[in-house]
Amino acid sequence: MIVCIAEKPSVAKSIAEVLGATNRKDGYMEGNGYCVTWTFGHLCRLKEPHEYKPEWKNWSLHSLPMIPARYGIGLIEDKGIEKQFGTIEKLIALADMVVNCGDAGQEGELIQRWVMQKAGCKCPVKRLWISSLTEEAIKEGFSALHDQAEFESLYAAGLARAIGDWTLGINATRLYTMKYRTGRNGNAGVLSIGRVQTPTLAMIVKRQEEIDHFVPKQYWELKTCYRDVVFSATTEKIEDKEKGQALMDKAAQAPFTVTDVQKKDGSEAPPRLFDLTSLQVECNKKFAYSADDTLRLIQSLYEKKYTTYPRVDTTFLSDDIYPKVPGILQGLKNYTRLTAPLLDGRKIPKSKKVFNNAKVTDHHAIIPTGVNPGGLTDMERNVYDLVTRRFIAAFYPDCTFMRTTVKGEAAGIAFKVSGKQIKNAGWRMVIGEPDKKEKEEENEDMTLPEFTVGESGPHTPQLNEKWTQPPKPYTEATLLRAMETAGKQVDDEELRDALKENGIGRPSTRAAIIETLLKRNYIKKVRKNLNPTPTGTELIAIIKEDLLKSVELTGQWEKKLRQIENKTYSAGDFITELKSMVCNIVTDVKNDNSNHRISAPEETSQEPPKEKKQRKKPSPLPSIREGQACPICGKGIIIKGKAAYGCSRWREGCRFRQPFEEKEKQ
Repeated sequence: MIVCIAEKPSVAKSIAEVLGATNRKDGYMEGNGYCVTWTFGHLCRLKEPHEYKPEWKNWSLHSLPMIPARYGIGLIEDKGIEKQFGTIEKLIALADMVVNCGDAGQEGELIQRWVMQKAGCKCPVKRLWISSLTEEAIKEGFSALHDQAEFESLYAAGLARAIGDWTLGINATRLYTMKYRTGRNGNAGVLSIGRVQTPTLAMIVKRQEEIDHFVPKQYWELKTCYRDVVFSATTEKIEDKEKGQALMDKAAQAPFTVTDVQKKDGSEAPPRLFDLTSLQVECNKKFAYSADDTLRLIQSLYEKKYTTYPRVDTTFLSDDIYPKVPGILQGLKNYTRLTAPLLDGRKIPKSKKVFNNAKVTDHHAIIPTGVNPGGLTDMERNVYDLVTRRFIAAFYPDCTFMRTTVKGEAAGIAFKVSGKQIKNAGWRMVIGEPDKKEKEEENEDMTLPEFTVGESGPHTPQLNEKWTQPPKPYTEATLLRAMETAGKQVDDEELRDALKENGIGRPSTRAAIIETLLKRNYIKKVRKNLNPTPTGTELIAIIKEDLLKSVELTGQWEKKLRQIENKTYSAGDFITELKSMVCNIVTDVKNDNSNHRISAPEETSQEPPKEKKQRKKPSPLPSIREGQACPICGKGIIIKGKAAYGCSRWREGCRFRQPFEEKEKQ
């Protein structure tokens, strides 16, 4: 008998259908020589402190540091989990072979290994490694099962991560709680410290401090309007109004003369495919979905077989996916007509910006499977549409344009304006308008009239008052990027890839870190902004150890965990360094003679919103519907407010608004 252990009942069902295990039993499915069972995510955990030593149950500074001689695995205390584990244990005892069908990643490997170890598995173990749950992918996976030994380094990295989080989290949390907390007894209202959560909180606190201490400075911009086009002076920033006024008066005394006209053809390649972080960023920008919401939605799409494995950190595909692309596009033709130009018999282009084996380790980028989607919620459809359009766009031609730069002068003062005219939209036909950053570049998408070198005429100079702006608070989108790049603000895709090695957390855990900070009342959401609470700010102020709150240092530890996975660093060395670091932190804090005290916050529930079944609502005005392009600016989409429809770009200045019909208000 072959026992297959999946990570969720829904995944087990998909595998059982392919294997022919159709007889439903209590806690597993059976048939055709297979028993397919499942976990519920984590069934096991590292043991609690008191399970090593009874005296460690009480919170006390004297018991720190708590470092077990050997870390052990325990079963999570829950009747449902205990029952399911009992089923798995009995099946493993009767098995000739076990197939680990857990999620194909570090966490999935750890979850299943712990269960098999706890169940005392002695028989041979194979590993199913697939990137989607389609029938074809499952069949391919079972025809080429891997030996478990191939994934020892993956398990070692996951185990080192778990031990690291346990050792630092347990010791630092008890240490800071007992040393600095005031007003509570026992372990209620803890000051929670974590290897990733605390540096993330430190980033948010630091940004708020930069905003609070920002002193705006006044400056002026000299511009002039010639032939209804606004030119900007190329002078340095004008910080003295009198100087600016003098320049404006000088420019006004002479006509404007065009001195140079340059036209240059350019092209722009399609954006990279999605990894989990970039998908979370895009969903936060476009739909205000939290990182946790996006992870939940893309996981659901994966389990419904519509998209590939989501917890990935690469934006590339491996070469073996290329032959499958026409079939995926063929499967999408009923979903969108955008695939038609790619299915006209011409060869699908193969770009190094899409296919690169060197950039793919365990999994490739998130793409659609080609299975025609059905029964999607509105939120799922939004995410699926983003993934699908990004995939289709990857095989469209580059967007080509002509960039025009016109220079001029008036009374010796130089001015310049730039504009861009799209010649062939290419992939932009699939994805649409440029992103916000591109839109904000002055005149970037403006088509300029024809100018001739030497032409001259009247113009209208103007001096505009400006103020320097403070840094913007983090949103979930910008915080995810900062976590990915060790706190550095990076827009360039290639540079961002280079910094990923030093990022903090993993793509699959960053959403949970943000939710944890919200739950523990260390940060709060104000619209889309993430702001620190007074408790969060006080906690970071108390922490003096850079190792606990430095993004760069934590990123270096994260890099070592990746090196363990790649077999270039020892898990034993990582744990030895970890123990030494924890001992030093405990000693330093115990010796702190200051009288710092902080009140621990009450935790709040931050459960993700559940999507409700869509009820039929009265139709809105026939000329306007949610999701269509804005009829005024043409760049935003129509969204629904409390009393009216409006443009999603209202913060960027579009004021379109149309009230609901009276019957819809009712």
